[in-house]
Parts: sequence; C-alpha cells; structure tokens
Amino acid sequence: MPRPEWTNWAGTVTRSPGSTAHPRDVPEAAALLRAAARSGRTVRPLGSGHSFTAVGAPDDGALALDLARWTGIERVDGPLVTVRAGTPLHRLNRELAEFGLALPNLGDIDQQTIAGAISTGTHGTGAELGGLATQVTALELLLADGSTRRCSETEDRMLFDAARIGLGALGVLTRVTLRCVPEFHLVADERPEPLDEVLDRFEELAAANHHFEFYWFPHSARTLVKRNNRLPAGEAPHPLSRAREFFEYEVVENRAFGALCRLGRASPRMVRPLNRFCAATWSSRHYSDRAHRVFVTRRRVRFLESEYAIPLAELPAALGELRAAAATLDHPVMFPVEVRVAAADDIWLSTAHRRRTAYIAVHQFTGMPHRSWFDAFSSIADAVGGRPHWGKMHRLTADRLRERYPRFDDFRALRAELDPEGLFDNPYLARVLG
Repeated sequence: MPRPEWTNWAGTVTRSPGSTAHPRDVPEAAALLRAAARSGRTVRPLGSGHSFTAVGAPDDGALALDLARWTGIERVDGPLVTVRAGTPLHRLNRELAEFGLALPNLGDIDQQTIAGAISTGTHGTGAELGGLATQVTALELLLADGSTRRCSETEDRMLFDAARIGLGALGVLTRVTLRCVPEFHLVADERPEPLDEVLDRFEELAAANHHFEFYWFPHSARTLVKRNNRLPAGEAPHPLSRAREFFEYEVVENRAFGALCRLGRASPRMVRPLNRFCAATWSSRHYSDRAHRVFVTRRRVRFLESEYAIPLAELPAALGELRAAAATLDHPVMFPVEVRVAAADDIWLSTAHRRRTAYIAVHQFTGMPHRSWFDAFSSIADAVGGRPHWGKMHRLTADRLRERYPRFDDFRALRAELDPEGLFDNPYLARVLG
C-alpha cells in the first residue's frame, strides 16, 4: 500500500512520511522520539501546513508527529497563559476570550498552531509591536534525547532567544507561555488611497496607528489602507452586520475575487485590466469589533506567497522598484502586494532582529506563473539586506542568510549541541541552516 501523502495548504510541498503519530501527552511524544532515533528515522512535528516553504514538512519516510491531540489552555496566571503547542490560533483566541484576555497582535490567518506560528516567525502589523514570538515569556522543548527543557525570560536565556523562532530545528515545542492583555476591541478604518500618497507618508502613517498596513494591486496606482486602532474603554463596538460581513468578505473577497483569478489564469491577457478593475472597486469600511475578528481575514482563494523583511526606511524606494518591475513582467500578477510593519526585537532568527522593519509580501494565484515576479522581488529585497519569512517562498541558502542574522552561527552551534544526530533535520533546514 502506498504511504499517505502530506501536502501543505498552498500545494507547493508534498511528502510521504513513513508514519504519522498522534501523541496525547509529552511522555508519549518522548517515547516516540527515542524510538525514531533508535531506528535512524528523522522526526518532524506537524502544524497546520500553512507555510509555503517546506519548513514544516516531514521528510519522505520520516515520523510525522501530529500534535492535534495536545491542545488547549493549561494555566492562566493573570496575563500569563500557558497553552499546549498543538492549539490552533482560532481556538486559542476563543478560549482566551472566555478569560477576558486576548493576544496583543495577530496576523491575518488563524489556522496555524501556536507552535508553528511561533517557530516560523508569524507576525501581524504595528510599528510598536513585534511578531507573535515576542509575546512568549516561557516555553518547553522536547529534545532529541527525549528529555524536556524549559526556558524563559529569566531562565536559560540563550535557549529562550533562539527557540522562540526555532524553525523546529532545536526540538519539539510542547508548551508555550504567552503574555496576554485584557480583551479589547479595534476600530477598523479601511479606505482606498493613491499609492504615491501612501508612500510619501509611510512612516508617519505607520507611527500614527496601532496597526497599519496596505494592499496594492501591482498593475494599478491604488491601495487599500487599513488603520486598526483600539476602541477607547467604555465605548460600545459597532461590528459589521452579518449580511454585510458575508457580502464583503465571503461574496466579494472570496467568491467574486476567486472567479476573477480563474478568469485571469485562463486568459492571461486579461490579468492587467482585471487587476486594475479589482483596485478600482475597493470600497471603504468602518466598523469596530473584537480584536481577533478584525485582525483575521478568511482566505479561501489559494495562492503562492513570498515575503521579505526590510529596514523600515527602505520601504518607499523598494516599493517603487517593485512597481517598475511589475510593468515589465511577461506574466502579469493577479494578486495584491501586502505591506506591514513591526518593531525591532532580540530573537536570534527573527526577521525583525535589531531593526525596525517593513514587510513586503508578494503573491500569485495558484496555477499562474510566479517565478519571474518572485525573483524580481527577491533581487530588490536582497539589495537592502532583506530577510525572507521562514514560512514563505524564497531561494536563499545558509551562506546568504548568515550575512543577515548576527546570531546565525550561534543558532547553528546550539542546534548542533541539542540535536547532534540530526533527528529533526529535513531538506529545508539543510538548505537554510547548512
């Protein structure tokens, strides 16, 4: 019988693990690691498969460790919440709300497990806020020898600064303690604005809003700017009606946009006018709701994605170059570009390590040519020291990445110490870590 295949959400990676285990607790997972080590097999903990790269993919023949049965909040101690590593973000958001708590910042997808989101550097947007890993105050790792090791802000700090974004290379995340905040509401203000005006005021806009981002269709001159700011305490939120929410997000942004993408894939000469049509139909929205309902967007249209982190001040010039590159493409782009921001942090493999950061993410509809667009983008980001998102498509290897992370070799040395036999290796880690 053929082995069952594992495929990520975007369909960019497919593997055939030798077997998949579903441990119910840490001792059971430890026993599985020891057995795999004795048999010479590698091990890969499975997340939700939302990375576009093979960072979370089990090697062919490997043991895939599915933590879907190791979920839920274990302890709440004021704002500190300890959660099992297999918990999906959408479930965590609901459970935190039951305690009157919330995560201070989120990305726009909530299907990842907390372990996968942390390990790959998942982030939202906010000039004074870091990615999800910066909200971690302590974590527990299951090491290659089956032992557990805890680290925190005050305990084993070197491991803590490495393991918060560990790519699954140091061990299996089993528990994570997060610093949460009292549940809050966001006022969402979304409106179309000219690209040139947004770029002229980019740093000002980023600094003036709690959460700032914009989308730009690359064959147009228009953006959709999103300003999300906290609703003052005591003010009642005004969410979108169910009918409008369904129409705006399900009908327009998923079903209608998906149909236009399929039309563009079938008729490439239509892509540029369709791209401009989509930009021209952007409309304004103003509402307020629970934070996680504002942060998260339903994604039913499949796409490919590459994202780089660049110094914040380089964003306007880099986007200008990307705009010029888009005009020369033989294969035009159906999907918008997304731009976000983040504060500097001290995590060794964080894309925002020691610098204020702007993120540029480029996309293409699945099944459409993407390589020339992604390569042009990569060249522009490389010129300003761009760091690729670990979970999104890029071609960089360890030699190139070493130049961009001051603690890169420290991470490699720690990896060699904790996993000397390469139990957690896979081809992606071999490429990016050496």
